[in-house]
Amino acid sequence: MPQAEIGIIGGSGLYAMPGLSKTKEVRVRTPFGAPSDAYVCGTLEGRKVAFLARHGRGHRISPSELNFRANIHGFKQLGVDRIVSVSAVGSLKEEHKPLDFVIPDQFFDRTRHRIDTFFGGGVVAHVAFADPVCGELAGIVENACKRAGVTGKRGGTYICMEGPQFSTKAESNVYRGLGMDVIGMTNLQEAKLAREAEICYVTVAMVTDYDCWHPHHDSVTVDQIVAVLLKNAENACKVVRETVAQMPRGRSCRCGSALAHAILTERKKIPPAAKKRLKLIIGKYLKSA
Repeated sequence: MPQAEIGIIGGSGLYAMPGLSKTKEVRVRTPFGAPSDAYVCGTLEGRKVAFLARHGRGHRISPSELNFRANIHGFKQLGVDRIVSVSAVGSLKEEHKPLDFVIPDQFFDRTRHRIDTFFGGGVVAHVAFADPVCGELAGIVENACKRAGVTGKRGGTYICMEGPQFSTKAESNVYRGLGMDVIGMTNLQEAKLAREAEICYVTVAMVTDYDCWHPHHDSVTVDQIVAVLLKNAENACKVVRETVAQMPRGRSCRCGSALAHAILTERKKIPPAAKKRLKLIIGKYLKSA
């Protein structure tokens, strides 16, 4: 029996999900190690939800240290088939102001030290990633922003940098020249792994600052960001609640069959250890092997 159907990932400033009732903490073991924290499972707007603090409660884990595979696999173990990921970002365009929410439909990778696939070790799979965000889920979040009275802009590109340092002015201006919309340190790997796990995924990018490119704003500092984070977290809770309330019971997108034609390895050549490690991810595609 699934313990949850909708997963919520809380980013910087969002370490708990107000409104969750009948809660219990669930710690899971995955073949890829330990997730960032216990999942807080409960009921929100009549739906089974699992909340995970991305950086751990108390913000203990740096972006480069996150075990993305364990976090996403843990949601899969709980029965989650949709993930709403809330994340603090910097704005690379004047039009995206602090306290605005952006619902990006594209990602651009500038990371260097991340593991971002479940595959390898004897199994090769190439999932389609041209459209990395679930369009159905993005539409629900867009409507949820309107209902919550929060500025939510659908579309745009999230550039994922390594961190944990913020950008130099040179980097920030290059990203602006490339047409990027917002910059963060975490969501690309989540999106890739969610796709491999056949889980719908959307990012709610909460704008905290103008990175360091804006001529009329000082270079970003943590204390400035924290002040905006608190207001953003309040708004994020409203948007998440509205999103969950509007969530249809079934899925009409293709996310749930992302691996149908992605596994290239001959089934009989897959090592037993890999089959065991990836049972939850690829098991349904090995039944006839």
